[in-house]
Amino acid sequence: MSVERVRRGGSGGTAPKESPRGLLARRMVSDSVQSLIVAVLIGLVWPLVAASAAERTITLPADDAYAALRDGPGAQITRNSCGFCHSTDYIVMQPRGDAKQWQAVVTKMVNVYKAPISEMDAKAIVEYLASVYGPAQ
Repeated sequence: MSVERVRRGGSGGTAPKESPRGLLARRMVSDSVQSLIVAVLIGLVWPLVAASAAERTITLPADDAYAALRDGPGAQITRNSCGFCHSTDYIVMQPRGDAKQWQAVVTKMVNVYKAPISEMDAKAIVEYLASVYGPAQ
């Protein structure tokens, strides 16, 4: 009876034991095949990953004129700092308020929403908003 027949479940007893050298050789081939499969998959997938990671740009529509911040000292820092997270119409649609009210808004943006605004810039923003979008304006 051949060894093949025994391995396939044929009659005639158990399969002969494989030598340690044979087991090692078979395992090395198996590991090599797995490595080859992984290398081929990486080779096939990598171009797709690289293509999807290519720089993409989008063009946003211009802000509505209603949302344009009025000129004044601190307007640019307000536009840059606040516009980092939201559009300027979020600012101009707020109820008019004094420095205390605007300070509370800026503090909330920094503490709650983690806006990256320094203390010096926060002070300039509050002064700008209170002077241009204060209760009397």
